[in-house]
Amino acid sequence: MRVTVFASASAQAPDRFVHAATAFGRDLATAGVGLVYGGGKTGLMGAVADGALSAGGEVVGVMPQSLVDAEIAHPGLSSLRIVGSLHERKAALADLGDGFAALPGGAGTLEELFEAWTWQQLGLHTKPVALLNIDDYWNPLLHALDQMTETGFVRPADRQSLIVASDAAELLTAVATFVPPPGKYDRSARTGTS
Repeated sequence: MRVTVFASASAQAPDRFVHAATAFGRDLATAGVGLVYGGGKTGLMGAVADGALSAGGEVVGVMPQSLVDAEIAHPGLSSLRIVGSLHERKAALADLGDGFAALPGGAGTLEELFEAWTWQQLGLHTKPVALLNIDDYWNPLLHALDQMTETGFVRPADRQSLIVASDAAELLTAVATFVPPPGKYDRSARTGTS
């Protein structure tokens, strides 16, 4: 099993998030779970990879050639897949992982998270999508999602499908028992028939 992780590459990440990302990577590796991520060596991206590598885990990075040329690729990965564009990177990240987890991050992390979660809602995949809620980082987002659900913009089943965990053990347990909701445009989901 492999988990695709979305996380910040910012070198400005507070130490508590860096330490938690390192521990998360190490815990994934200890559990025998491979890591797939964007291939960077800085920020939480680099920390989660370092943690997994320190515990002997498999770490697969996916990065466009332009970013490899900018010398931001992690030098010690199990493998680095070089692609032509960010669109190809996202497709490879989706294909290589059996589930998705977002660590704290900014706009790029949110974009990747919401794409994976939207694809799940549309029935394009049935993989679990999770937030690693380090230090309650994602609480403001969770409150916004609750409001979207209360006002009818997010289906309750979709809101419930987003896994929220505080550590690797909780996340992996939720992933192992995950049952995907029916796709938004699945006829049986709309009519109640099978």
